[in-house]
Amino acid sequence: MPPHQPEGEPPSSKPGRKLGPIADSVGAAHRAWLEPLRTRFLGSRLTISDLSGSTGYAKSKISELLRGAGLYPRWEITNSVLHVLGVPTWPMRRLWAAAAFEAQKKPAWVKGCIATVAISTGPAVPPLDHQGFMQLNRVPYTRYAQIFLCSDQAKQVVRATSDILWLRWEEALGSADVQKFAWPVLRAGVMARTPHIDGRPELVPAAFDTVVLGATTSGTARFEQIEESMGLFKALSRLPDHQLDVMALKYLRGMDDGAVADVLGVPLAAVRSADRYAKRSLTETLGPHDPPGETPQ
Repeated sequence: MPPHQPEGEPPSSKPGRKLGPIADSVGAAHRAWLEPLRTRFLGSRLTISDLSGSTGYAKSKISELLRGAGLYPRWEITNSVLHVLGVPTWPMRRLWAAAAFEAQKKPAWVKGCIATVAISTGPAVPPLDHQGFMQLNRVPYTRYAQIFLCSDQAKQVVRATSDILWLRWEEALGSADVQKFAWPVLRAGVMARTPHIDGRPELVPAAFDTVVLGATTSGTARFEQIEESMGLFKALSRLPDHQLDVMALKYLRGMDDGAVADVLGVPLAAVRSADRYAKRSLTETLGPHDPPGETPQ
């Protein structure tokens, strides 16, 4: 006999085929829509068999879709799963198309897939509060992303962040702080596309775009500034994530403590503490240096 389940309580686990992990081969753009979709599925209490029965696709195909295994999924099966799970179609279609191009699919293939399916779930525009949130944060999000990525990539990440938040907007509103909920979404998108060395983001290219470097005219001074900046940015990249974000926004983007706290969704004291500990760490690593973005007096 199965174990007794108290009346009115959901079962501790779903029966049927267990959902495996995301495949290692899944790229950043693919992961951007796959992770929210998996979250919606796991919270739905449905099984892979349920999705198979509702969509008409084989369980093996549904499993591959939810794990990112095999060939990149066509929009038809993806849309069918969205419909069953009640996922908004408009943001997901943009994320799906971006990931298709990442998977080296040709524009004709993408257009052909989309043309066969009518959009049927959700409104064509985000909720007003989501629109207001992105209007408030688009500029600081983009400027942060541009520290690590080229301008086009940075804009793509911010657009993807907007779509992911649209997909998860109810979850965001139910969280303790929408800003704090949203920041890891943006950061994950940026870091997924940023080259890493020894597990830390590559910041050396940003050393060539500092205010001090731009003002240097002497060839010798310019070379020395490049060398110094490269060392500083390598040390910055090895800071804990929160400290790195604070230093990047405050010194590389010129934001004051209050603005940094607002964007990250953390208390002002947390920003000041991170700033203090980061400077201490940099001083121990490099010796006495002026903070990034400042020039010696």
